[in-house]
Amino acid sequence: MTPDSNPVSAFRLSKNIDAPAGRIDILQDVNLELGAGEAVAILGASGSGKSTLLGLLAGLDDASGGKIKLFGEDLSQLDEDGRAALRAGRVGFVFQSFQLLPGMTALENVMLPLELAGESKPKPLAEAALSQVELSQRLHHYPSQLSGGEQQRVAIARAFATRPLLLFADEPTGSLDQATGERISDLIFQLRSETGAALLLVTHDVHLAARCDRRLQLQHGSLGSAS
Repeated sequence: MTPDSNPVSAFRLSKNIDAPAGRIDILQDVNLELGAGEAVAILGASGSGKSTLLGLLAGLDDASGGKIKLFGEDLSQLDEDGRAALRAGRVGFVFQSFQLLPGMTALENVMLPLELAGESKPKPLAEAALSQVELSQRLHHYPSQLSGGEQQRVAIARAFATRPLLLFADEPTGSLDQATGERISDLIFQLRSETGAALLLVTHDVHLAARCDRRLQLQHGSLGSAS
């Protein structure tokens, strides 16, 4: 498989910020290739730069150096609208903080990425996605009316509704209790298996990471194989 056929690749990626005390290097010389349908976990302590790396790879933030290719496209050559168009219908996200829109019902939250991807009949697809995560009775509930585990299930339904080629998951079980977290983990891997989506997961949970095909460790800004 050539690098351009990978859903996402990074070459000598770096990210730094200027602070009053001087420059802070968050990431340095990071190389990563995620194959089609592959599940890769990036492990690291809190503050190690895992979420920063995920945001860069998804085109949500700009790198300080290096190159990122998303579906073969060099992200540095695309503006914000171009990046959004590249992600539409092909990339799903699951975040620790759920990031549901509070003024929309569960159904409307799941319909949104389908609409953005140009789907002409998003409602039945959103209903089916919510049924898959056992939330058919919560279609018209707002996020504030749902438990944390239910909100994360809505977020998973939203992420998989477009049947993406690539899923980014940022500490998806981090704010949940152990039992609920295990259920959420099962759902993610079940739906990932059904859709064939590649999965890039950042976590500090070694048990969750163990379910992936490969495990990488982010430490002191550098990425290497996890022991």
